[in-house]
Amino acid sequence: MAKSKILKKRNIMILDSAEDKVEQLNKMAHFDAFEKLEDCVPQADMIFVAVKPHHSKSLFEDMAGLTTKGQIIISIMAGVSIDFIRKATGLKKIVRAMPNLPAQVGKGLTSYIASDEVSRIESLTIEDLLNTTGKSILVSKEKYIDASTGISGSGPAYVFYFMQSMMEAALQMGFSANDSKVLVSQTFEGAIELFNQSDLTPDGWMKKVASKGGTTQAALDSMEDNKLNELIKEAAFAAFNRAVELGEAHV
Repeated sequence: MAKSKILKKRNIMILDSAEDKVEQLNKMAHFDAFEKLEDCVPQADMIFVAVKPHHSKSLFEDMAGLTTKGQIIISIMAGVSIDFIRKATGLKKIVRAMPNLPAQVGKGLTSYIASDEVSRIESLTIEDLLNTTGKSILVSKEKYIDASTGISGSGPAYVFYFMQSMMEAALQMGFSANDSKVLVSQTFEGAIELFNQSDLTPDGWMKKVASKGGTTQAALDSMEDNKLNELIKEAAFAAFNRAVELGEAHV
C-alpha cells in the first residue's frame, strides 16, 4: 500500500507497542511509526486494526475520545463483527476484511464487506488500497468473511502443508533438499498457471493428466482411498468454525 500511487507519496502511520519495532519502522521509507495512540489516531482518515481479536476490547477502550465520526475503521481481525466494532468505538464507517499472507508479495486475496455508512467512493478507495496487495472480493454478507477465513485466510498454510509433505516424499526418494524444493515449488507454480489460463476445472485437469492405470491415477486413487478430499474440507470448516467462535466471544 505504501509503495502504491494511491497515497500520493504520503507515509502510512504505524502504531506499535514495541519500541525497537517503532525505531526500525521509522528508519524505513513510507512509514511514520508511533508508540502512543493520541499521536496518530486523531490524524488518520482510515484506521487499519491489525491486532489479535482478544486485544480488540482494550484497544477500542484506549481509542475512546481520539476518533472522529468521519474516520473509517478497517479491521482485519478474525471473528470480530462490524456490530461489535460499532458499539466499541462509536464509529459507523466500518469495514471487515480478511487478507492472507501472500499479500506480502502482492499476490494476496482479501475478502471484505463494508457497513452501509461507507459511501460508494470510499468503498472504491478501500478496494483500490486492498488491491495493491493482490486481489480483493466484496462479499454480500458478513458471514462470508468468516467463511473466507477458512479458505483464503488460512489457505496458504494448507498449501504449505501439502508442499511440505511432497518435499518430504522427494527427500525419501533420494533427491537433495534443494532439488526437492525446486521440484515441488515449480510443480505448484506451473499447475496454478495452467489453471488460471484455462476454463478447465481442477477435476477437468486431473482427468487430463491422469490416464487409466497410470502413475497419476495411482496417486489419485490413494488420495481417494484415504478420503483426503473430505479431510481437506473438514480442515477448512475447522478454521471457519473457529472464526465464528472468536466472533461469539465478542458478542
